[in-house]
Amino acid sequence: MNEKYLFTEVYPDHIKLVSKGKWTLETISDIQNVLQDIQSDRKIIWDVSGVVEFDSAGMLVFVEYFNYFMTKTKIKVIGYTQKQKEMYNLLNTEHKPMQIAHKYKENWLESLGKQVINFYTDMKELTYFLGELFVAIFNIILHPKEFRFKEMVYHIYHSGFSAIVIVGTTIFLVGMVIAYQGAVQLTKFGADIFIVDTVSISIVRELGPMIAAIVIAGRSGSAYTAEIGAMKITEEISAMRTMGFDPFSFLVLPRIFALMIALPLLIFFADIMGILGGMFASWIQLGISMDQFTSRLYEVLEVKHYILGMIKGPVFAFLIAAVGCFRGFQVSENTESIGLHTTQSVVNSIFLVIAFDALFSIIYTEFDL
Repeated sequence: MNEKYLFTEVYPDHIKLVSKGKWTLETISDIQNVLQDIQSDRKIIWDVSGVVEFDSAGMLVFVEYFNYFMTKTKIKVIGYTQKQKEMYNLLNTEHKPMQIAHKYKENWLESLGKQVINFYTDMKELTYFLGELFVAIFNIILHPKEFRFKEMVYHIYHSGFSAIVIVGTTIFLVGMVIAYQGAVQLTKFGADIFIVDTVSISIVRELGPMIAAIVIAGRSGSAYTAEIGAMKITEEISAMRTMGFDPFSFLVLPRIFALMIALPLLIFFADIMGILGGMFASWIQLGISMDQFTSRLYEVLEVKHYILGMIKGPVFAFLIAAVGCFRGFQVSENTESIGLHTTQSVVNSIFLVIAFDALFSIIYTEFDL
């Protein structure tokens, strides 16, 4: 982009065009090359305060694109002089007066209203997405031969097993932290051996599933959004629909089922690594040997704790994969949208994982599990 005459500043809700230098017959070809690439998918604010010279050719280019942008979106011009305004009115054959930009500060009620509208729009689109998803699942149940097993295996590897190292390292350190912090309190009462209870039960029931899900949300959930978003920008998804292929069967279902298989396996691995981390910290901090730790582990860690933790795996996986794909389908026709929706995907996934983990805890407590 030639910043000598015109450059753009892209913001979430508007695009700012900043004009500089001489807008004359000698420079209009460079200026037009920039103007032709500007998207008109949001409000435009055009700042001409940096223009030092306007001749009739430069003003005609300005008039042409200003009128064009007015047909596509809202546009305001700022920084112009009285002389420039008079030249504009003289050369503007469509007689569209220049809009005067007034400083306006959005109040809290308007901001709240916009947030409510955005939330409503998201919920409406999510409802539509889930409807399409469950229709696709029902169709696969009726026609299992149409399911793309090869793609599912591919995503199991890339979304699950490729994350073994980061998941294992993270939960190992979490296990160490729990052991170290618990040891400080338990040694005051001479109950060192109970560190095994604290580490094993908390890792298997709560922290193992939740930490694994959060890591996968940041790693694989965001990848789902970026992949589908890129396909939408390049119009691959539109091409699939044109050829009669269902994007949900081809793109969404393999990813969701892959993560629902991979995440429970990662949770199993995370449980082992978390307990090993607690065992290592207990040996360093409290002098509890591996044999002592293992013996106590057999006494306190019942199978039900492991099962209750593993039940969370498919639920967390469905939430992460569904949110990642949903945000991917929301990507609009520009690359900036990929970054915004990828961030939303990670934030939404992590929030839902923590919220559903709390819901599981309440259910387990109510049923005395």
